[in-house]
Amino acid sequence: MSSSSSRTIMSLLLIVSLALLCSTTTIAKQQYHEFVVKEAAVTRLCKSQNIMTVNGQFPGPSLEVNEGDCLVVKVTNKGPYNVTVHWHGVRQMRTGWSDGPEFVTQCPIRPGQSYTYRFTVQGQEGTLWWHAHSSWLRATVHGALIIRPRRGVAAYPFVNNHGKPPVREIPILLGEWWNMNPIDVVRAATRTGAAPNISDAITVNGQPGDLYKCSSKDTTTFRVKSGETNLLRFINAALNTELFVSLVGHTMTVVGADASYTKPYSTSVLMIAPGQTTDVLVTFDQPPGRYYLAARAYASAQGVPFDNTTTTAIFDYGASSSSSSSNNSPAMPTLPACGGPNNTRFTASINNVSFVLPSTVSILQSHYHGASTGVFTADFPANPPVTFDYTAQNVSRGLWQPEPGTKVYKLKYGAAVQLVLQGTNIFAAENHPIHIHGYDFYILAEGFGNFDAATDTAKFNLDDPPMRNTVAVPVNGWAVIRFVADNPGVWLMHCHLDVHITWGLAMAFLVEDGVGVLQSLEAPPPDLPLC
Repeated sequence: MSSSSSRTIMSLLLIVSLALLCSTTTIAKQQYHEFVVKEAAVTRLCKSQNIMTVNGQFPGPSLEVNEGDCLVVKVTNKGPYNVTVHWHGVRQMRTGWSDGPEFVTQCPIRPGQSYTYRFTVQGQEGTLWWHAHSSWLRATVHGALIIRPRRGVAAYPFVNNHGKPPVREIPILLGEWWNMNPIDVVRAATRTGAAPNISDAITVNGQPGDLYKCSSKDTTTFRVKSGETNLLRFINAALNTELFVSLVGHTMTVVGADASYTKPYSTSVLMIAPGQTTDVLVTFDQPPGRYYLAARAYASAQGVPFDNTTTTAIFDYGASSSSSSSNNSPAMPTLPACGGPNNTRFTASINNVSFVLPSTVSILQSHYHGASTGVFTADFPANPPVTFDYTAQNVSRGLWQPEPGTKVYKLKYGAAVQLVLQGTNIFAAENHPIHIHGYDFYILAEGFGNFDAATDTAKFNLDDPPMRNTVAVPVNGWAVIRFVADNPGVWLMHCHLDVHITWGLAMAFLVEDGVGVLQSLEAPPPDLPLC
């Protein structure tokens, strides 16, 4: 990324407060899958309950593709709730109808109905994931999407100590578990205006681990070989919890994030926000034994309740049966310490607009058919309506009242966009993982306090900024990102803490068509669900 570009950059300051063929001719291979969304009985924490799943699996099936492949996924809803599926991080070039957010790009798939998502994975390699994008169904309806180079693993830009690709690849999905139906959790919170109940456990690949009751025998265990270098693909699928993660006694070398390669660096602890993925290389070079992987909350909002438990999984290599007994427990890694309204309702906003989803038609359908009246307005403000000390200790209560609305911000095709994402201290300052659908973006800089263009612009990394699809905006701080609006359609931007999107911490960009077919949104598919 060069600072010498002559392209005019549009800058926005966003204040964050609480069997059919693909259409492209360049595909490498077409894959067809069927997802059946249905209830299944599972037991966790001594309790059996029905949860929503895909194909009866929790987590759901991992999809493995090569860059350039086309995915055709027929989703049939045999559950009791409306559902959609979002392909988190996939660019969806011109295929916004397959992006998935309910009432933004499609109407939901009603019980008994089906819809086929069709899209090509282009220009992305690494780890992404898929998840439900209706209410809180993604608590259990999610899975990995692994994208390898078109020429196979030999094309990875990283190798082990012997100059070879990693021996094996291990997807690790971090999640949250409630001892009740997550849909009931969010419905109760919406009805009362209170914060939703916190989760009862953190999970690794669907299992809580040794430190929870009735969970030891089902603890997720990864069997590896001494001396191997493996690629661990971390995905934070939790609804509302940012997580610290560590593997005792081992160094992790980060080589990718959000399906983009990154400059390698070594660390003993990761912090992964909901929606984010991180790829790391680990060489299993310690004495043969069993080693804990552990994760627990990074709770950035002071005084706000959170799930203060720790999940574990075990990496086992070379341990004899006797050393694997319960009398020889694995060592635990050291994780950073967790951070720790009357007659009102919780709400959240961006630039004082609390986002409201339509209920009769999706925003994308309304835009495509030129019938936006009564569905959305294109007057989302480019700057906050009132300038104030966003990170002050005591923000005036007069600034706590956002306006509800379904507002989009229009972008011309090809526009270069700079967003300043500014956190606030309204009610409680918090780290916000902000995700943009349909786009990757460069993170130019991050900082604490209020962004000051006069001094903070000098901090921009214009040489080799990291690329992501989800950025963690620091507590009482800011982040600056850039992208080019080269993908026509309607693209949701929201906090990936689901409690916050429930409260309205979202907005949408409407990227207009460019010139010609290749710069225009494709026509809607014939099986697009009706509202």
